[in-house]
Amino acid sequence: MIVVLDAYTLCLERRDLLEQILCPYGQVKIYDRTQPDQILERAADAEYVFTNKVVIDASTMAALPRLRFVGVLATGYNIIDIEAARARGIVVANVPAYSTESVAQMVFAHLLNITQRVGHYADEVRRGAWNGQPDFSYRNTRLIELWGKTIGLVGFGNTGQATARIALGFGMKVNVFTSKAQEQLPQGVTKATLEEVFSGSDVVSLHCPLTRENTRMVNRALLATMKPGAIFINTARGGLVDDEALAEALRSGRLLAAGLDVLTAEPPAAAHPLVGLENCFITPHIAWATEEAIARLVAITADNLQSAAAGCPLHNVAAQ
Repeated sequence: MIVVLDAYTLCLERRDLLEQILCPYGQVKIYDRTQPDQILERAADAEYVFTNKVVIDASTMAALPRLRFVGVLATGYNIIDIEAARARGIVVANVPAYSTESVAQMVFAHLLNITQRVGHYADEVRRGAWNGQPDFSYRNTRLIELWGKTIGLVGFGNTGQATARIALGFGMKVNVFTSKAQEQLPQGVTKATLEEVFSGSDVVSLHCPLTRENTRMVNRALLATMKPGAIFINTARGGLVDDEALAEALRSGRLLAAGLDVLTAEPPAAAHPLVGLENCFITPHIAWATEEAIARLVAITADNLQSAAAGCPLHNVAAQ
């Protein structure tokens, strides 16, 4: 049996596609959402379980003796107890690099929104602010050109590299905090320390996984080193940032603006310190969700299941 525990965000429009790729491998049950106390009942007879955000821990694995495969419908797999899976011989397959270009695109969607204020001016025109003006051009905000500015990237995996490529196309200088050596970096990209990335950049963008070591690494001290008027972008993981510290930097005017697609708690509480700030632009964790990225995710998920059923699993992070 194949069980999908939380298909809703993936299958808003293509539930049929997911069913189609899973059906050849057994009976399929797809649930939009699953609460922790529902996992064991729903997955009791399952050999293959797919999850996006539902946690599969050691005790859950112990209570599911037929389980031999966990498919993560995402790239990050911190919701799975990898050590427990490895000990039980359970394959854990994620979906790497499916949203690379979409996330890099979102970085610049936020950055262009902040620097060019397209949404703001479209709203101004709709409300009639341009009508009756004495001049051909109307503006009431600062507008910023990206050419010649420095963008600092924290992390230089697939998404960081895609973002750097776009930045270079805009004529930006690119500094990166990465474990890669300078000679491994593309032309125009310069290796830097974390402190140099934050203190020397006009824009800082995060592209690293969330670990115990870097949780809330973007704190008051690090934000205080940023240039006055700098821009902060996060499309990686919300837990990398101390939300209150970022809110203070934005409220004080030290930072010009922030563009965020992720928060520490998702969805956020109504009283979240960043929600409602005029210079904080938050999208609801959608950078990954272009039609093209979802199609790649589903295709790679099919490959993961097919290869596991054949005894030659792909993308098995429990084997690393």
